[in-house]
Amino acid sequence: MSELADVEVDESTLDEPEPERDDLDAFAPVDDASVSLFEGDEGGLDFAQRRTLVALLKQRFISARTHPRDWPVLLEHERIMRGRLNDLFLDLAIDRDREVAWKRQASPESGGRFPTLLHDTAWTREETLVLVHLRDRLRAGLASGDTRVFVDREDLLDHIASFRPGHATDESGDEKRARNAVASVMKAGLLIPTTGEERFEISGAVEPLLPLELLQELLAALQAANGGDVAAGETVGDDRTTLGEPDLFDESPEEAP
Repeated sequence: MSELADVEVDESTLDEPEPERDDLDAFAPVDDASVSLFEGDEGGLDFAQRRTLVALLKQRFISARTHPRDWPVLLEHERIMRGRLNDLFLDLAIDRDREVAWKRQASPESGGRFPTLLHDTAWTREETLVLVHLRDRLRAGLASGDTRVFVDREDLLDHIASFRPGHATDESGDEKRARNAVASVMKAGLLIPTTGEERFEISGAVEPLLPLELLQELLAALQAANGGDVAAGETVGDDRTTLGEPDLFDESPEEAP
């Protein structure tokens, strides 16, 4: 089996997602009903709305599962959130069935492109293998009637290892890259830690953030790099959504052209 090259997919590097809290002790005391939160404040949103907008900008996605305090605010004030994002040349995408929302770059109707806050990077080959495997496992679990689907770290590592060439000699480096890939996908919020360190819940956001069109591109790249073979169990079936590939926010400034 030949070595896989990195698969170019628009993604971003993001800060570690903030853990959800039931209280606001981590923040300065505020009046939830007030839209004036600091001296000279000219904003028109209250604290909960601003917090949700920040989550949309900072995180890869928000969902009812990972952001229970922000999700109802988003649904109640969708038009406001959409408008604030539109002011930044961003569009709001919401999958109500899976309760996931994310932002993506808006495109001018006349062609060309707007200034953007979004930063494109690439998933590595190991991260790509994890993502494709997670989507396949999620779909299989949901089709079997499971409401929540889980995966073990060892299963992910074994899946990545199945793509290593037979002549590979850097076992230590391969193992490190595989473990880093799992950690990266977990940091992205697509693997939700459970009470144990070796088992994860697969986020329902995997499917809308990895739509059929993008999945086909990933599988085609993997097949080409492996002589037409894809790991056993990876399939492409009908999808319920035609959501576009998400562009993701990075807090570093855009480089000048």
